[in-house]
Amino acid sequence: MATAAAAIAEFVRSCTTIVAPPLIPEITLHLSGDEPTVLWEHTERETGRADLPPPFWAYPWAGGIALARYLLDHPERAAGRVVLDLASGSGLVAIAAARAGAARVIASDIDPMAIAAIALNAAVNRVEVEVTDADLLTGDAAAAALLGGATSFPAPDLVVVGDACYERRMAHRMLAFLRRAQSAGAIALLGDPGRTYLPATGLRPLASYVVPAWPGLEDTEVKQSTVWQLDPPE
Repeated sequence: MATAAAAIAEFVRSCTTIVAPPLIPEITLHLSGDEPTVLWEHTERETGRADLPPPFWAYPWAGGIALARYLLDHPERAAGRVVLDLASGSGLVAIAAARAGAARVIASDIDPMAIAAIALNAAVNRVEVEVTDADLLTGDAAAAALLGGATSFPAPDLVVVGDACYERRMAHRMLAFLRRAQSAGAIALLGDPGRTYLPATGLRPLASYVVPAWPGLEDTEVKQSTVWQLDPPE
């Protein structure tokens, strides 16, 4: 009998195609050609669950594409570092960090579908990415232990976040975590295509990319997307 994890992995394989995301020919991912609502409804039907989050793991989001492109173009930012990819989704940014020579890469996501997708995508790209499903944005002991190096994962010295400012609470929690990571000595990078809840201050632009939109994701054909570095607090 297949385990729950194996069944989820098989579902991810069955509803995706392995293709390269826009601007990133070096990396291929299990991605969906359906619109997110269509895949979401299909996922709920197949799993019998109505509490699943949107299938962010099945799409290459513009902010993540920009950040992955930046790490591949500037491998010195990740090379030799312990990298934590928050709200990893498909694992694109984590895989880019591994390709850029990171010493160790940890991908964090609370969606079991994303956990499966990250593992499958890392295998397709022949890189090693460790995965945690702990909710690091709650401000609880899991995050404190990770940042303090008291878990099986080493404390990160680079934290990357692709396209996570689409919702107020998510953006607030994410920024709080990044500030804690920064206080622990980490550098924080964000990729964002101008989402509503991107912080208006405290960020320094590093690079900008014109990212072709994946079908069904955006309201425009391209998204101007910027890679930002979190400035130290004044």
